[in-house]
Amino acid sequence: MQDISAYISENKDRFITELIELLKIPSISADPAYSKDVVKTAEEVKNSLVAAGCDTVEICETAGYPIVYAEKLIDPNLPTILVYGHYDVQPPDPIELWDSPPFEPVIKKTAIHPNGAIFARGACDDKGQMYMHVKAFEYMIKSNNLPCNVKFMIEGEEEVGSDNLGLFVAANREKLANDIILISDTSMIANDVPSISTGLRGLSYVEVEVTGPNKDLHSGVYGGAVANPINILAKMIASLQDDQNRITIPGFYDKVQDLSDVERTKMAEAPFTLDAYKKDLDIDAVYGEEGYTTNERNSIRPTLDVNGIWGGYIGEGAKTVLPSKAFAKISMRLVPNQDWEEITELFTKHFLSIAPKGVRVKVTPHHGGQGYVTPIDSVGYAAAEKAYEKTFNKKPLPQRGGGSIPIVALFEEELKSKTILMGFGLDSDVIHSPNEHFGIWNYLKGIETIPYFYMYFTEMSKS
Repeated sequence: MQDISAYISENKDRFITELIELLKIPSISADPAYSKDVVKTAEEVKNSLVAAGCDTVEICETAGYPIVYAEKLIDPNLPTILVYGHYDVQPPDPIELWDSPPFEPVIKKTAIHPNGAIFARGACDDKGQMYMHVKAFEYMIKSNNLPCNVKFMIEGEEEVGSDNLGLFVAANREKLANDIILISDTSMIANDVPSISTGLRGLSYVEVEVTGPNKDLHSGVYGGAVANPINILAKMIASLQDDQNRITIPGFYDKVQDLSDVERTKMAEAPFTLDAYKKDLDIDAVYGEEGYTTNERNSIRPTLDVNGIWGGYIGEGAKTVLPSKAFAKISMRLVPNQDWEEITELFTKHFLSIAPKGVRVKVTPHHGGQGYVTPIDSVGYAAAEKAYEKTFNKKPLPQRGGGSIPIVALFEEELKSKTILMGFGLDSDVIHSPNEHFGIWNYLKGIETIPYFYMYFTEMSKS
């Protein structure tokens, strides 16, 4: 691997240009208006894997968006690494808060990214981090440094729940057989503090609808006499958390495991400055469940958040209307042992039970997934640790992540293999938000580090 730095230096501009071209395609899986763009992105991913040197590359159709599968099998006696990523992206809304158009990538220098960062939807989540693997593979092929077999499975529905990926995995266990799964869809603590994600939270995502009268009403004539669905919905949502910011749904915490004092002390070793955290977000105080630190609240504790709420008149000017309906989208981040389907059922039962007379309530589950914890005493973790240490010149810290990759738990269930989460983004890259970006240094550092994981994993698997 001695020539990897030279290879990256020689091809840096091309690597950046190729990623920018991929980021220009608005592959928004949540919005059917962009279906052609999602399919186009799958074709571009396929083309990039062909160009990188895979022997087999195919577009696998599903009931939704296609999965790109590719492989390079050099020796059945060597380990096989399965790389997972996704090419779909979140909707860019609200557009007006972007400093530049979300699908017209620009490179700008920031305090955290003095070498520049690419600003675009999907830059970090997950096109940039997925594409690191394509370029790392390209290097290993061109330099004759591929030490083991590799398979790629890149999907287009991660941002909407990966409904069809589970069916694909179950139907293709032999095709996807591997010794370890490698994913880059998480973050690390800082550019000078590398870390490996050792846990992910699960997810339950629902939409609720509150209906009052059979049509919008004049708020003067009917106000005070007829239940206002927006008022009712606001009260119902407010009741879902108590004064200590604990979730009030009966049974919600029954399977939550509390970490030991030793584990919490270990977590606290990660560098964190509350003042810097607040400054970065332009807030004067943090907020959350009492009895836990900020980093515990956003990783090892379950949450309930309203992701969107609407109803009535929201146009310019005034319209004194008592609306017929009100809606909200609600997500619950879950910790390991909390079953997302069980939590969805508990939420639905509770939310229906707290509805007052005068309204009708409907709960529609959207998607979800289980949480996941990866062991740090495995060959995979040891190989990842050594790879980071090689390129960062320091050992990475184990870190629980606050986000969700619902398919990871299913991978272990169906394919019987562990997952290693090697993220190179930063929390400050504001994925899912306006002005998402990915540092060029991080992008190239990922390309540099990934081949070492292949090398060390192969070496350690033989011993």
